[in-house]
Amino acid sequence: MQILSYVIMGIGIIFMLFGVIGTFQPKKDFYYRVLVACKVDTVGFLTIIIGLAIRHGISFFTGKLLLIAIIMMVLNPLVAHIIVRSAYNSGYVPISRAVPTGEEKSSEEA
Repeated sequence: MQILSYVIMGIGIIFMLFGVIGTFQPKKDFYYRVLVACKVDTVGFLTIIIGLAIRHGISFFTGKLLLIAIIMMVLNPLVAHIIVRSAYNSGYVPISRAVPTGEEKSSEEA
């Protein structure tokens, strides 16, 4: 069982590593980066928690891990949504909708 738990925890760490690398890709906007960070954090963390639960078996510690996992599953997407919504409400425009430089219309042309 310990080998299985180590493999599952390793998969979670590798998943989080690839997510960190994906977060720092050039030419990606804020919304993409928050989405990737939220998904990686939630799935990678849950995979590591599952590996720890398998390693320790059924115990009080596993119950604590389950409680932490439930809290994380609820709060992480909620916090990411709040961050993105506040950025959107403050006027942050995604790169795909931004006007390219040099094509801006001035009031004299209209």
